Amino acid sequence: MRGFERTASLLTSRIRKVGESRGFAVSRLLTHWAEIVGDATASIARPVDVKYGREGFGATLTVLTTGAQAPMLEMQKEQLREKVNAVYGYAAIARVRITQTAPTGFAEGQAQFTPAPKPEKQMTPQVKEKAAETAAPVQDDSLRDALERLGQNILSRQDNRKG
Repeated sequence: MRGFERTASLLTSRIRKVGESRGFAVSRLLTHWAEIVGDATASIARPVDVKYGREGFGATLTVLTTGAQAPMLEMQKEQLREKVNAVYGYAAIARVRITQTAPTGFAEGQAQFTPAPKPEKQMTPQVKEKAAETAAPVQDDSLRDALERLGQNILSRQDNRKG
């Protein structure tokens, strides 16, 4: 272990241990939500809670959405449950509960389900030229292109730190 570590890497094993004690890896549901339910559903909803009943026959998945999207999601509850259970290979989720919030939530931006687009990197012609010169001696086209992009990223970062 060197220096700082990401919080996610420190907590992953603990979260997995708690989830696996119930036979259900909740962390996978949170981290792979878009892959599990599809981009269309992931853009309007996100999982917020998995609760286990006293009987132990499956869990209740609570999904957060905005008020306008709740009726549409309500009609898709069974398909949503099937998709989640298909990932785990057994009936881990017995019920799906839909909860709603205002478009901004309790604090501004809380209910945003799609991440904001990353800003475009502005690259000066000098940076592009210097990166191309540096990578020019490489014979393999794909390797040269990759090295050129790497050089552009490094040089543009250095320029941003100076300015």
